[in-house]
Amino acid sequence: MNREQSVDARGVGRWMMIVSWVLLLGLLSYLFSRVLDNQNNPNASPESASNGQGAAHVILKRNRAGHYVASGRINGHEVVFLVDTGATDVALSGELAERLALPRGAQRISQTANGAVVSWQTRLTEVGLGELSLNDVSASILPSMAGNEVLLGMSFLKRLELIQRGDQLTLRKL
Repeated sequence: MNREQSVDARGVGRWMMIVSWVLLLGLLSYLFSRVLDNQNNPNASPESASNGQGAAHVILKRNRAGHYVASGRINGHEVVFLVDTGATDVALSGELAERLALPRGAQRISQTANGAVVSWQTRLTEVGLGELSLNDVSASILPSMAGNEVLLGMSFLKRLELIQRGDQLTLRKL
């Protein structure tokens, strides 16, 4: 093997090492992000069941921060809910409302943890969480609300029985 071939072999070896490290770091980043996502939303596929009379219920697990976060549906579109018994209505951001093509009804002032904000009333044809599905649910569109998480408020929750035991919340149709 001459000197030129030796230099080429070292160059190829170096590039293979760099590519290997980049792939390894990419794989570790992907796996770590999945772990973090699961810790934030342990209910990506909420556990559902029905009793003998056909009444559906959903069991949610609390996340690391102590909140009940779960994947669900609004009018057939996938969303992420944050269970919020302090919210009067289901509440969603203006950006998400636009993506879901929700009509803005009457304007009003809503009291939030951050003070009074302008909001618009709307109606959700269907709100689903696992096997639970409710129709004609009152909601508020809050343009100043950040993110895509939907506050699952009392306009949905008041139509269910809520039972909390340990780190689990069971929601059952009344």
